[in-house]
Amino acid sequence: MRVVTVLLAAGCVATVAGLMPSVWAAAPAPAATAPAETLKSPADFAAIKDPAARSVALFTEAGKVIESPRCMNCHPVQRAPTQGDDRHPHNPPMVGGQSGHGPVGLPCAACHGPANVQTWGQDIKSIPGDPKWALAPVEMAWQGKSLGAICAQIKDPARNGGRSLAEIHHHMAEDHLVGWAWSPGDGRVPAPGTQAQFGELVQAWIDTGAKCPKA
Repeated sequence: MRVVTVLLAAGCVATVAGLMPSVWAAAPAPAATAPAETLKSPADFAAIKDPAARSVALFTEAGKVIESPRCMNCHPVQRAPTQGDDRHPHNPPMVGGQSGHGPVGLPCAACHGPANVQTWGQDIKSIPGDPKWALAPVEMAWQGKSLGAICAQIKDPARNGGRSLAEIHHHMAEDHLVGWAWSPGDGRVPAPGTQAQFGELVQAWIDTGAKCPKA
């Protein structure tokens, strides 16, 4: 059996000859870290009789996910990803490039495979991965904005890439890369709740008029 050596250099995984793609998915799954927060369900807001006020409350609850580091790190306004729960600059320095998959010659896939990889390192315990690993499109650049401003951007087709509310819901509730936020690998706190709960909140927000908190 060929011995494969995985090198961690400047924050990037390099591989020697013989490393097969299956190795990316072969790392043992670490024990899940308990979420920092839970999410309320739409039923928890039923006592708010005014639909507009209930809609705002629902989005504010969903905002616990949207504003979590697991989402915000990949939604930078500056088109440069951040890392960690403190959202520090990506190491090595990285930009999204025109496609959101990194600059020419150094794509995200050079370091990020189709699944998380455990490194057993002291500073970097795992390298995140997903088959669609990339920055969010520029139309979904959120870092530095208030929750109200993010909400207004999300629901405006002129600023969200022409997406309908139904498409926004599908993305948030079912997209595999979005779902990574709840299974982010060892050393990272998952997004609050579950993707299913997040999707329910977003749908309830839409059903009550998609109202936004004050910017």
